[in-house]
Amino acid sequence: MKPILVFSVVGIYFLFLLALSFLIAKKSDNKTFYTGDRNSPWYLVAFGMIGTSLSGVTFISVPGAVGAGKFFYFQIVLGYLVGYLVIIKILLPLYYRLKLVSIYSYLDQRFGFWSYKTGAAFFLLSRVIGASFRLFLVTIVLQFFFFGPMDLPYWVSVSTTIVLIWIYTFRGGIKTIVWTDTLQTTFMISAVLIAIYLIGTKLDKSFLELSEVVINSKYSQLFNWNLEDKSFFFKNFIFGAMVTIVMTGLDQDLMQKNLTCRSLSDAQKNMFWLSIILLFVNLVFLSLGALLFEYSASAGIVIPERTDLLFPSVAINHLGALGGTIFLLGITAAAYSSADSALTALTTSFCVDILSHKEVNKNERIVIHLAFSLLVFVVILIFEAINDDNVINAVFRVAGYTYGPLLGLFSFGLFTPWKVKDNLVPIVCVLSPLLSYLINEYSKILLFGYQFGFEILLVNGLITFLGLFFIKKR
Repeated sequence: MKPILVFSVVGIYFLFLLALSFLIAKKSDNKTFYTGDRNSPWYLVAFGMIGTSLSGVTFISVPGAVGAGKFFYFQIVLGYLVGYLVIIKILLPLYYRLKLVSIYSYLDQRFGFWSYKTGAAFFLLSRVIGASFRLFLVTIVLQFFFFGPMDLPYWVSVSTTIVLIWIYTFRGGIKTIVWTDTLQTTFMISAVLIAIYLIGTKLDKSFLELSEVVINSKYSQLFNWNLEDKSFFFKNFIFGAMVTIVMTGLDQDLMQKNLTCRSLSDAQKNMFWLSIILLFVNLVFLSLGALLFEYSASAGIVIPERTDLLFPSVAINHLGALGGTIFLLGITAAAYSSADSALTALTTSFCVDILSHKEVNKNERIVIHLAFSLLVFVVILIFEAINDDNVINAVFRVAGYTYGPLLGLFSFGLFTPWKVKDNLVPIVCVLSPLLSYLINEYSKILLFGYQFGFEILLVNGLITFLGLFFIKKR
């Protein structure tokens, strides 16, 4: 794609987002930034959350992971349903009953000051890493295919992306994001469907024939029943349930959107329909992955060593100007839909949880928002230097260690009657990921050849739970 076309597409898209955010945030105040005035239509939140839940990781990394992992990722997606049920029936009623702005203030009420600060700190760590991973993948693609050929350094790609996100979210915060994410979800899903259509025209096949190609593909195996494999069904299914609970239900980023709904029943409807839609959307992404590998084989296209780059490579180099343009819109939407809400949630949690401010003045909030943007920028540059894994795997692997203490803390608070020695909670929550890491490293020796996969999250949460049990008050 010519540079002028790239800048035109991104520029027009950004200006449209900026205009939309200006209209939405015109009557916003500082409180609106955090709560959205608790007036968001549930169906709007549900649709916008599709883009946030999927992000650029799903957009690029899931299709690329099909080559080695087939459709086994869908086992995790099936586990999502159990996780969303827990959120709907247990967590959302709790958050609405307590009228929380930050969900981690529950830990203050349940255990005390140090538990509260520890929970918030682990969220900040988890979300900074998670948001950076997601943006990292997108900026790598933009650099490789667009900015790199123009001899622009990688840091320019990253800083440009983050600055644009900051500009359209700093005023309206979560209220702006609820609406703009709806637009971005539309672009993201449309890009995938159009890419599938264009691949069909290249293969000279109708939609029905494409479905047969996917079904008959060697990549379309859904279930893995090999107990020793990291993709064993129950490992992935349980992890899917647990990761949904922690990365959605115990995550300020995703829950902040739910808490902008008008009522608990609206928030529950939002989560129910989100869980159903995500099943089908993820299946579409996996189908795209199978078609990308099948088309590459038939057209003699060399599969990139880093399979995350397969979708962008095919879209830009083999699907014509329309394919390249649509992909650019899709990847831009994917980047913005995950990072904008992450920066807002990080700002909210730091102001409310770490600084303990019920009211934060506008200038202070803007400075904190800027600081997190800068932090994400630095972390992305670090990832670019060290990461050599498929990003979807990297995101889940890190989540297993950083979200485990949150899982243990909330589980202990919800399912036991005990108080704990609050000042010892940070020690338990720091030791838990360290012990989990050691168990994971030596599991073959300790567990007769068994290898942990993503389910290390459950082990981490269990260690935290047991640690809290040992420091409970008598």
